This record gives sequence, structure tokens and C-alpha cells, in this order.
Amino acid sequence: MPTLPTTARVRARIRFRALRYGVAFSGPLIAYMSITGHGLACWSFALYGFFVIPLIELMLRPGHSVLSEEEEHAALADPIFDLLLYAVVPVQWGLMVLFLFRVNDPGLSGWDLAGRITAMGMMCGIYGINVAHELGHRQLRWERDLARTLLLSSLYMHFIIEHNRGHHARVATPDDPASARYNEPLYSFWFRSVVFSFLSAWRIEAERLRRAGKAPFGPANEMIRFLMIESALVLVVGWVFGGHSLACFLAAATIGILLLETVNYIEHYGLGRQRNEHGRYRRVQHIHSWNSDLLPGRLMLFELTRHSDHHFQASRKYQVLRSQESGPQLPTGYPGMMLLSLVPPLWFKVVNPIVHRMEAEHPELAVAR
Repeated sequence: MPTLPTTARVRARIRFRALRYGVAFSGPLIAYMSITGHGLACWSFALYGFFVIPLIELMLRPGHSVLSEEEEHAALADPIFDLLLYAVVPVQWGLMVLFLFRVNDPGLSGWDLAGRITAMGMMCGIYGINVAHELGHRQLRWERDLARTLLLSSLYMHFIIEHNRGHHARVATPDDPASARYNEPLYSFWFRSVVFSFLSAWRIEAERLRRAGKAPFGPANEMIRFLMIESALVLVVGWVFGGHSLACFLAAATIGILLLETVNYIEHYGLGRQRNEHGRYRRVQHIHSWNSDLLPGRLMLFELTRHSDHHFQASRKYQVLRSQESGPQLPTGYPGMMLLSLVPPLWFKVVNPIVHRMEAEHPELAVAR
């Protein structure tokens, strides 16, 4: 039997690689069970995301494989990678509408309601904001609009302004509210990042309009438009589904936001950039972001865990992000580290020694205090 040409073999191998990301949709499937179930079923998504996945990752070794140049070209040409992201938009909003109906189920216990809210909040953070993060870096306007649509489900549309034009420029410096400092507890970081990222987005947008010769707080201001859209959504939810559903929606959106900020916390904790001889911060390098090459988290989060390469070249699509084995490696995957961050003394005990080791190995790294 004749062998396939090399390019055909590569395309087939890359197509299989693309289909592996379909495992990410196990999350929405289990979230559906949580939103429609009762008893322990309402907590099935939380158990899956923060017990099953971390347990699996504890038993695995990181995989630092990278694609060849031919494989990268094939991955960028295969539409499946993008279609998987686009599919998240109707899935996210479909589950959101279902959630707004099902939180009003008669006889729903407080335990069951809390499980359903948690499941929807995880959808907002893991799929809504995370996939919006990927699409928000795309060059095509309609893809960035899809990102805004997903961010709307968490009432966090300003993220696309602050993240793209603020965080990526100031990451690993004291000027970046989304970069956690050494010995900074998660809970104080939540407040600092949420509040000052929002204020930063206003400043960034106003400055953009001033440079364009437009009124900084006029109709061209995206922040004003975002707030109007988000306010309209809140009013529609309250009017159509009632005050109870609105309160549940706001609670789920808050969980989504805190999940995002917890991810921000673990992605850059304690890592800072040195200044050059001119007093400017040096270019962002792979040592300024934490990484995890454990396969379950990579697939579920569409390679968010290969974060160093994302900051090195933000326009690089998720399917071709490269492993940075010499960069800071988390002891386990993102879900496990998120749980660890909830207990600051344990987090400091586990992560601080790695920060000091990285500082000793890389003179260009400054501990972010």
C-alpha cells in the first residue's frame, strides 16, 4: 500500500490534533447537566473542573513538544481550529438562556441553585472570557466582535481594551494591574486588578480618541458603548426573566470575572521585568509568564497555559503556540494552581522558591514587589 505524501500525512496529523480540542466541549456538556440537574448533578461541572482535571494532571508529566514549520503552516490552514472557537459563542449564549430559565425551577433548593450559578459562572470564565481572549487578538474585526459578544456574557467587555492595549504593554511591571506582585495574596489582587483594570481601560480609550482628534468621552468612546450594551442586557434580563434570574446572572458573571482574575494571578505572579540603561523596561521574554504543558489543561483552555509564547507574540494563534520549557513552569496545571492560590500561605510556600530559583538562573528577571 503506497504511503501518503509527506504533506498529506502532516495534514492528517494536524487534523487529528485539531479534533483533540473537541474535548473542551465536554465542559459545556457537563455544565448542561449541572444547569438542568438536581442534587450532586448541579455540582458536576465544578467537580469536573476542580477535582477530576487537577487529579488527572497531578498524575501526568508535561509535554514540551513543538510543531515543525510544515506542521505550523498546516495548523494555520486547517479551519477546524477556528471553527471550534466560533462554536463556543452559540454554546455559551445557549447555556446562558437555559440558565436564566432554569434558575426559576419550582422547588429548587439553595444548594441546587448555588451549583447551577457556579456552573454558569465557570462557563463565563473558562469559555466566555478565555475564548474571547483568543479571538480578541485576531486581526479580523468580526472575530474581535465575537470576542466582545462572549465578554458581554460576563459584563466584562472592557477587558478587550485593557488586555490588548494595556496588559500586553505593561505586563510584569508595577504599572500593570493584572500582574500579581511577590507575596501579594489573591484576594487583594482581585480588588486591585478588577478596579484598576477598569480605570485603565477608560484612560486607554480616552487617550486613543485624543490622539485621533476626537472628544475623549464622546460617542466614539468604546467604553461608553460597552457600558450601554451591558446595561441594556441587564435591563432585558430583569424585564424578561425577573429579578431572581437577574441576581443569578450577576452572580454567575461575578464568578466568571473572578476566575479570569485568578488566572491572571497565576500567569505572572512575582515575575518582573528589569529596566535597561535608559530606564525603560526591557522587552517581554518567556521568563515573564508562568506556563503549564500538561495536556488536559492545554486542550480545555485552548493552549492558554502556553502563556510565555502568547506574550512573546500575541498575534500567534493558539494552535501554534510553542512550549517554553526553560520558562517558569507551574508545579501542576492551571486548575490545581487556582485552587492552591485560594490559600495564600500554601501558594507562597510552593511558588516563592520557584520565583527565587528563576531569579538566580535569569539575571534579566526581577522579582515583582
